Order: sequence, then C-alpha cells, then structure tokens
Amino acid sequence: MLSNDNPAHPPDGSISEDGRYPIDLTGPRSHTLVIRPGVGSLSIGPSQLGKKADLHVAPDAPIDWNVFDAFATPAGSPWPRFLYYTGSDASFFDWAQKRPIEEMTWAPILVADTLVNASQSNLHGLHIELDPSGGHLNLKLPKRNFRLSVSGALSRFSATGGMPSSLTLAPHAGRRKSDAPLLLPDLGELHQVTCLTLKNAPLGQPISLECLHRFPNLNSLSLWGNFCDVDSLACHTGLKSLELRFMPDLGELPPLNVWPLLDRFIAFNVEETAGKRLKQQMKTRAKNRPWTGYASVSQLRKSEWWTTEFGRPFSSWPKRLAKQANEAYDDAQASLAQARSFADAEAAITAFTVRFNTLKGIETVEREDLGEAVWQLRQSDHLIGQPITEEMAQRWFDEARDY
Repeated sequence: MLSNDNPAHPPDGSISEDGRYPIDLTGPRSHTLVIRPGVGSLSIGPSQLGKKADLHVAPDAPIDWNVFDAFATPAGSPWPRFLYYTGSDASFFDWAQKRPIEEMTWAPILVADTLVNASQSNLHGLHIELDPSGGHLNLKLPKRNFRLSVSGALSRFSATGGMPSSLTLAPHAGRRKSDAPLLLPDLGELHQVTCLTLKNAPLGQPISLECLHRFPNLNSLSLWGNFCDVDSLACHTGLKSLELRFMPDLGELPPLNVWPLLDRFIAFNVEETAGKRLKQQMKTRAKNRPWTGYASVSQLRKSEWWTTEFGRPFSSWPKRLAKQANEAYDDAQASLAQARSFADAEAAITAFTVRFNTLKGIETVEREDLGEAVWQLRQSDHLIGQPITEEMAQRWFDEARDY
C-alpha cells in the first residue's frame, strides 16, 4: 500500500500490487484508488452514477490523469487498461500522447459546443457515448491506427483528421419497430471508412440502410438488430465481409451472388425462412467458388422467439429485477385477458405498476422501461370490446407509480 512516506509521484509503472492508494486526482489526496485482483478497468464519473463509478468526480472538475502513470499491471503494461469516464475534461487525450490507452470510453458532458484535438493521441480503441442533450463534440481524430465507436445521439458528433481502422455506430433509436425508419445523420469524413458496424435493438425502431450510399469504400459490413431497406446492400458490390446478427427481418436481403468479392459471411440469430435460403445460397456459392474466409449460417429463429427474447423491455435489467418484472407482466397479462370493463383493465395495470413502488433500483431508465411495458400491456387480449387507448394506460400508470 502507498503510505504517507512514499513520494507524491512514484516512478512510472512502479505500483502493480492490489491495495488502496491515495491519489491526487482532482487535488491533494482527493481520492482513494482501490485496485482489486484481476481488475484492469476503472470508471470515473459524477456521484449520480453511484456504484457504477469507482471514483466520483464532478462533471466539470479538472482531472490530473498523470496520477495513473505510477500504476501498471503485473505483466508491466499501463494500468488501467480500460478507462470509463463521464465528464467534460478532455485532457486525457493530451495524456494519451505519452501514455497509450488500450480502451477509452468517454461520455462527454458538454454545456457548449466543443472542439477537441486528439490527433497526436495513442488510443487503441475510443468509444464515445452521447446523451441527447448537451453541446456538439467536434473531434480531430488520432493519426495513429485506432478503432472508433460512437453511440447515442450521433447528431451531436462530428470528426475530422485520421480515419479509424473500423467504425461502430449505435444510434439512439426508438423502442418500437412500428416507428418510422431512423435515418443516420451526416457524418462527414467518417463516410470514407472501409470497415463499418451498425448496431440496433432487434425489435426496436428500424434503421434505414439507405444511408449506406454515403459509405462508398466499404469492404466490411456488420449489422446487428432491426434494419429496413436491406435491398440497398446490393449497391455495395465491393464487400468482402458481411455479418448479419440478431436480425428478425431479412426478406429483402439480396442473394449472396450480388457480392462477387465476398469471402467471409456470417448470419447468426436470424429469422428462419431467410436463414434456410442463405444456407442454400452459401452451398451453391461454395461449388462455384470456395469460401476462403469463415462462412456460417446458424441459430435460425422462429417468429415467437424474437418476442420471447426481446419483446419485453426488461432484457437489460439485472436478473433479479428482470425476474420480478416478468412475473408482474405475466400476472397483468393474465388479468387483462379476463377484463370486461375499463375498470378491470385499470385495476390490472395499476396492480402491475404498484409492484415496483417499493423495489430498489428503479431509476429513470427502469421507469421508461415500465412505461413501455404498460404501452405493450394495453394491446394485450381482453374482453372489453373497445381498445385501451395509449392516453388511458399512461394516466393509470402515472397515477399509480411513486418512481
């Protein structure tokens, strides 16, 4: 353990043992860093994050990132290997000019539009998480080889400078697959990437793939979740690698032979009918031209599987809470099936809602999930003879909840 007799700034990489260490993160001995066996990550953020942050720091507090120079893994590489930071201090990019960061996840809290120069930084992986509110982030990207991931409100982000070896985009989309398709915003120079991953929820608002016409250089594309305009993929004849995961609708997917250079293909957890068609196309293609890369179609799913696995909004909840939420949902659905009046329906939805009034861990995200569950429940089978309107269900939910 770092005692009071130790120098204020130990030599770089001199500390590799587990323990508790006072550090000058935002001022003299402002924080105590706890390093546990086998843990290579560190999360820094405001106190509102609770236990999700290892070190609590006000969003606008300046941070002395150099305090971590003293720490190393038992193997001798810089510690922490993975950094998660929520706040406005972008000086870690300056720190990364002399101390490489293996993986950096930044959720910027910006009160004004901000320009950040990371052109000289050394980051192997950079992940930007953007909330809907706040200033616009204009990032001058590193010149060195790195991977970039941007999630959330993509319209708050723009980039110039270096080109990432791979780009992952996970835009904030609506919860409902019936919503109008989401269109990606203009991403400027990032449209020149050759390797792109798009991520979405399997049963959420579909993302239109029409936006891919802005990416003329793609040779590798990976899609996760719900998309529409899948037929537009036929324009990307230069694809060498195509991955399709957790996609419930591939009815418009072009045949594999439209990509003459394709040598790597994965379809994993896709709808059954399209999956069978793809298996046959893959075999036919192998006879004409053998696959030189990995090629596989697996986990073909029937329509009811998607509803069971992803239809309810509790999939990201901790297991204990999710179990209780699903039990409450089942009970409400059973009660609604017997409902013969709006009073019966109100009683069912109210009973569902109040079950969460005394549960710990119901924060903003969980409240939104429960509101979505009520929206789904109002569409359940019942015997009333008239639809339960969205306004009715929302009013019953708001009147009964304490969260």
